[in-house]
Formats: sequence, structure tokens, C-alpha cells
Amino acid sequence: MPGLSIAIVGAGIGGLTAALNFARQGHSVTLIERRPGFSEVGAGLQLSPNASRILVKLGLGPALRRVATLPDRVVVRGISSGKRIGEVALGPYMQQRYGAPYWVVHRADLQTILLDAVRSEASIRIVTGRKVEEVRDGLDHAELVWTASNGARESLNADVVIGADGIWSKVRQVIGDTASPTFHGYIAWRATFDRKNAPPELAGNETGLWLGARGHVVHYPIFSGHLVNVVAIEKAKEPVEGWAAPGQPEELLAHYSNAAPALRALLQQPQEWLRWSLFRHPIKRFAKGRIAILGDAAHPVLPFLAQGAALAIEDAATLGALLPGENRDVTEALSAYESHRLERVTRIQAEGRKNGRIYHSGSLIAFGRDKVMQLIGPESMSNRYDWIYGFRTPE
Repeated sequence: MPGLSIAIVGAGIGGLTAALNFARQGHSVTLIERRPGFSEVGAGLQLSPNASRILVKLGLGPALRRVATLPDRVVVRGISSGKRIGEVALGPYMQQRYGAPYWVVHRADLQTILLDAVRSEASIRIVTGRKVEEVRDGLDHAELVWTASNGARESLNADVVIGADGIWSKVRQVIGDTASPTFHGYIAWRATFDRKNAPPELAGNETGLWLGARGHVVHYPIFSGHLVNVVAIEKAKEPVEGWAAPGQPEELLAHYSNAAPALRALLQQPQEWLRWSLFRHPIKRFAKGRIAILGDAAHPVLPFLAQGAALAIEDAATLGALLPGENRDVTEALSAYESHRLERVTRIQAEGRKNGRIYHSGSLIAFGRDKVMQLIGPESMSNRYDWIYGFRTPE
């Protein structure tokens, strides 16, 4: 059976993973990226077993093992007291229980690995510096219209169009969801610094999670363990513009002026901080006709469960598995994709919001939270997310 022609709008983690999946299934892919190149700002991301399993199956395991870090555990502490609240088992425990690793990785490293794999596929064409202006559905094909940097307009017909174009997705509007995402009241600060400069008690092979009523902080080693990635969340009344707004270090340090000495020392290390605003958007549709969306275009998730990149990778693998069987047409396949993803992703969105409330609890609720973490122990803290980490792509 001849493969489909598939156009993907957006060459982020989800779009690249989808392109690779489709090519391996025998489809021809045009990958359209608005940016003229693929430079990526320095940041880390977490690849839990539900995502790493997919990347390993695509043959990317050896390359990822060279650059990823495998933290032994998450250590949870109180921001002000510095007191150890509890742990979450990662490392060998995750590998044994789920058959796949829990990696943390520099986003640029993952993108480079995916790009190298995509560029090795003869059936994938990458088009950069193109802004998609229109997407139209049709009975026997979908149509894209884009403008190049010189203003020239071009069109492309494809059997399927996939929107992987982020939280402000143009493709999402085409399938009938025209509402804008809502600011969630938090800004995330991100930075990296040399691991040799981390406070000794925080320089181990582990993820640190610090909880407080006005925000929380996460840090972990990336770049083969040479750097520390740190993300600090603060409550805010207004969003900042874009995904990489500069932040003044003294402003963040003032927000965390009551932090324990070790955390203060860690936050003082980065010389440059970038900020982005956290938005939420309820899922309405994943597909309509010959058009579908994935990743943040379909379901932006708050970073309180570390599932943003993982869900985009899951979406891509699910589409690759379902497009199409011998007795299924394109519209049926995309409808099946929506059915497979809707309940799961809605539940993960809700769990992320719940985690945010737990992380930022006031003193009374925080007291109970801390006691529960101490009572159930590291392995049970991991096991409660079996339903997330045990995900398998549909056959």
C-alpha cells in the first residue's frame, strides 16, 4: 500500500518525532518550520519512561545515552526550611519497573538527535523560514499556503496536515478551537550553569524539588552531567511576552529571599535567566477531517508533572501507529487518534493542575502533604504514576 503525503507545521520536539515516525511507516513528509534555523535556547526537559520508550524504539537510545542524565531520585525539600520532606525513586527503579529510563536532557541535545535522524530519511523534506498562512481541509486532500521570507506565497497539497505549531497554534483554529489560552498566574524562570559551581549538597546525581506557598524550584544535571538546569516558578499577576523574556537575577532572588541557604546559593549561580508564562487551555478537539494537532497545539500542560515533551512524543507515536491501517481511511485514523488521546491527556492536564496546588500549599495543607510523602516512601511515590509511565503506543 503506497504511503501518504503528510505536511507537519512546526519542527519542535513533537513535530520532529512525528516526522520520524511517519517516515518509518513509509509515508512522505514535508516538515515546515517558521524559523530560518534550528538553534535552541538552553533548557532542560524530562523524558519519563512513557516518552523514552518511544525514542528508544525509534533507534535513538544510543545517541540519547551519550548526552542524557539518569538521576537516581527526586529529593523534595521545603523552600524556607531546607528540610528534606521526601523522595521519589528514579534511576534503576524506574528502568526495572517500566522497562525504560527516566532521562533528563538538554533540549538542544534532544533536538539535534531528532534532526539528525530526520535528515537521514530520504522521504522527509524540511522547509524552513516559512510562515503558514492558511490551512484548508478537502474531500481528497488538505491544502497549506505559506509565505517565504521574501514574501512569496506557495501552496502544498497533502493527504494529511499535522499542526505541531505550539500553544498559539494556527492549525488548532482550523479544526474549530478558536479560543485563546488563559494565563495561569505563574511565570517560569529557567537557567543553566556549570555543575562544578553548585553547592556541594546539591551537586549529586539527583533532581531537587523545593516546595513553597509562593512558588517552587526544580533543578537537575543535564548535558552529560556537566551543567545544572534550574527552573524557578513564581506567582505573577501579568504574563511576560514570548518564551525567552530576559529576567533580572536580583528580581528572582528577591522573590526567594526567604529560601534556605543552599537553595539561595544555587539560585545565585546563573548569570542569565529567561522567563516564560504558564498558560492553560482545555482540550476540545484533536482532529477534524484530514487535519490533526499534537503537543502544545492540542493540549498545553502545566510543568508541574514534567509531561509536556513526553505527551508530544506520545501524540506523535500514536499518530504514527494509526495512520492508516489497510482498511482505514485518513479521516477514520485521525478520529481514532482523537479517541485514543482525549481522555488520557485531559486527565494529565488535571493532574498537573492538582500538583501545582499541592506544591504551593499553605502551611496547614503543606503539613499534611509532607507527612504523606514521608509515610508512603520513594517507590510508592513513583508507583502512583504507573498510569502515566506505563503508556504503550496502540498496535
